[in-house]
Amino acid sequence: MPGSGSLRCVVRRWGVLAFAFAFGVSMPGASRGENFRTAIRNGNEDHEPARRNFVFFLADDLGWTDVGCFGSSFYETPNIDRLAARGMRFTRAYAACPVCSPTRASLLTGKYPARVGVTDYISPDGGNQPERWGRGTPLLPSAYRDRLALEETTLAEALRAAGYATFFAGKWHIGPAGFYPEDQGFEHNQGGIERGGPYGGKQYFSPYGNPRLDDGDRALHRGRDREAASVPRVPVVLLGAHAAHRPAGSRREVREEARRSRARRTALAARRRAA
Repeated sequence: MPGSGSLRCVVRRWGVLAFAFAFGVSMPGASRGENFRTAIRNGNEDHEPARRNFVFFLADDLGWTDVGCFGSSFYETPNIDRLAARGMRFTRAYAACPVCSPTRASLLTGKYPARVGVTDYISPDGGNQPERWGRGTPLLPSAYRDRLALEETTLAEALRAAGYATFFAGKWHIGPAGFYPEDQGFEHNQGGIERGGPYGGKQYFSPYGNPRLDDGDRALHRGRDREAASVPRVPVVLLGAHAAHRPAGSRREVREEARRSRARRTALAARRRAA
């Protein structure tokens, strides 16, 4: 954690952005785009010479105690733990919705999902819209907007206008072609499409059946490194992970290390109980 003076500076400069973007806390009553524009304008009044990088990792269905810095006694997340130790942790923040697409729309706009009309996960074929609902439930679901409107001002658009370079990679799931990341303020898009996962048989390995990726993870890393090296401005990066939202295939060495880790932790827990 930074010292108290640095912490106050971080909160003053980035607190609104961090909460509005990272956790979907909206500011009702603000006009379109005013949330982020106000935050950036206030941040620019700070006379620090260097801007901070802005990197956000979004993982669907990741339990809040499933990382070490938030108390996991099983999962090993050393890189995330190091980031948390050097930065800030928000311990009273919540997603705006329990499903993916509304949460993403809220993160990007700083508005409640109902205000942007994206109130359920987006099904590209409309299978969860009321007119196509076939689950035999007593009530029909409400109709929802199947894309984030281009009229909304996103965090990427606001930060890009302030001189930041914007990069997106991974799961998008808030609109079809014409509403992709590059249409919502991101200069670079690696893998962001309308689908919420690498669905279909044998698509859990590279290239995941994703038409925006040539070679899955390797293409993602190559594109990220190449594009980051070519942009002199301070970057804003949003990484939308598919795991742990859907079961993804893993390499053999990763599975073996997970088994060894579980054995070590099980033995450690047994010794603690015996003591």
